[in-house]
Amino acid sequence: MVAGSYGPGGTHDAHVRRLRDLLRSAVLRGGFPGGQLPGEPELMASYGATRAVVREALALLRREGLIDRRQGVGTHIVAHAVLARLAEAHGAADPRVDSVFNRRLRPRVLDRSTIPLPAIAAERLGVPPGIPCLRLEYVALLDEEPTALATNYVLFPEAERLLAMPFDSDWYALLRDAGVGLGESEFVVGCSPADATTAPLLDVTEGAPLITLEQVIRDAAGRPFDLAHIHTRGDRFLFVSRAVRHGPGT
Repeated sequence: MVAGSYGPGGTHDAHVRRLRDLLRSAVLRGGFPGGQLPGEPELMASYGATRAVVREALALLRREGLIDRRQGVGTHIVAHAVLARLAEAHGAADPRVDSVFNRRLRPRVLDRSTIPLPAIAAERLGVPPGIPCLRLEYVALLDEEPTALATNYVLFPEAERLLAMPFDSDWYALLRDAGVGLGESEFVVGCSPADATTAPLLDVTEGAPLITLEQVIRDAAGRPFDLAHIHTRGDRFLFVSRAVRHGPGT
């Protein structure tokens, strides 16, 4: 290892970051029974860390809004995330009984109107700009807490079915209830800070990190009919992706 390769903070900052990552994973995945973190001495012993490293790692988690520390009470978790299989998030797999996509979400609809399709959306969907489409925008609530903001641009004839169907659960339940088939779902995944327009809708501070998803849904014949821009709270959702390699490796 080349001396100084960690930058100005040196290995101390690296120790803080690694411990923060380990604790963050356990916090979000429900790894601490009763929602209570061990005390500083136990964390120091368990992770071979100094008191300074433990305190700085906990301070980072507190700044994220994941934990709270109170004198005489200790450190407890104030945020919980749900594990969501990526195949279910795509709508490509039937949701499990305990899945968040098994009608556990509730939408707060912000806009449900027919508009001329914007040019950039038209390019992504491979159709002329200006044709009628359904713009369906909503905040997804889990236990009445906002978790994601989604804006969908849906082409007709699928849009006609969605306009007439009550929307009272998750997006894929709406498609199923409306009899709209899904052949392929594509995500482009990124991240962005919450801006002044998004932050209040998701109940986060401006600048909070969000997972961004651009989704295109195609029908069974491969025709794209829906473009969605989705902003998801990374402190409330953990996407699980698993892949198996078939055949000999190279």
